Amino acid sequence: MSARVYRPAWWIPGAHLRTLWGKFMRPRVPVRTRTERWTTEDDDFLDLHRLDAPAGAPRLLILHGLEGTARSHYAGGLLHEAERRGWAADLLIFRSCGDEPNRALRFYHSGETTDVDAVVRRLVSEDPTRPLIVAGVSLGGNVLLKWLGEQGASAPEQLQGAAAVSVPFDLARGSRYLDRGFSRFYQAHFLRSLRRKAIGKSAHYPRSISPEVVLRARTLYEFDDLVTAPVHGFRDADDYYTRSSSLHYLARVRVPTLLLSARDDPFLPNVVLDEVREIANGNPSLHLEFVERGGHVGFVSGTIPWRPFYYAEWRVAEFLSSQISCRSRSPSTSR
Repeated sequence: MSARVYRPAWWIPGAHLRTLWGKFMRPRVPVRTRTERWTTEDDDFLDLHRLDAPAGAPRLLILHGLEGTARSHYAGGLLHEAERRGWAADLLIFRSCGDEPNRALRFYHSGETTDVDAVVRRLVSEDPTRPLIVAGVSLGGNVLLKWLGEQGASAPEQLQGAAAVSVPFDLARGSRYLDRGFSRFYQAHFLRSLRRKAIGKSAHYPRSISPEVVLRARTLYEFDDLVTAPVHGFRDADDYYTRSSSLHYLARVRVPTLLLSARDDPFLPNVVLDEVREIANGNPSLHLEFVERGGHVGFVSGTIPWRPFYYAEWRVAEFLSSQISCRSRSPSTSR
């Protein structure tokens, strides 16, 4: 496919319609994957939806967003891009986001990077000659960028590129932004799912999670303050947000990484993107594409309403493909 310039679809006006289009209007493209369950060191489990490819083909690891699943439209889009390009791919399902609740007290959260690290290390050890690329969406993008910053120059040499879409770089400001105007619609959607999971978990861990406390949460901030923070060892929501926001890790990223975001993202004030750009100006590993209109994980393009083009997954795959090509031309290049 030839190079494309992103032009937002004229027939999807407004940031919220651009955000909701994929979830409610986008047809799902079937991709044949197999599910594999990996046991974790704390006797819990992670599920991966795996797309196989011949030996030597690049492997794409996909990290989904808040309350994402294998049915998330962007996950299917990225798997389809991988299949179209002949890549292997793995969609990592974060703890508690699969069809079966996880066993441990802990869930997943925006700054939890130990599972991603374990998966990356295992993928590399099982096939050390295969190029590895990673894409994270929304919360998954925050997790990815935090992990990349933690790794710095010590990231596995097989990791050749990364991409993060619609990242909530500053969790505190993102949480407050979701508690205003129509964005409260998204907050309510996430809260219903999160509260349901937490109440289910309380039946197995009554000393750690109280249904009454869970039901007191009326905003994402309150849920993170009452549930996410204490369950995962943070002092409170503010401590969790400060220690988990990828904004604080961007300067240390050393893997070539695409950051694709829209300034009309209803999940984040666009002033945060200005701060990201300032950091990126001092880090050549960060490649920014901030567009004016795209919504949150939207980026629907195309001039004909019945032939939409989903730009984000294509752009991610194009960037990652270019990084693989650069590395193959310069095999001795170090970070």
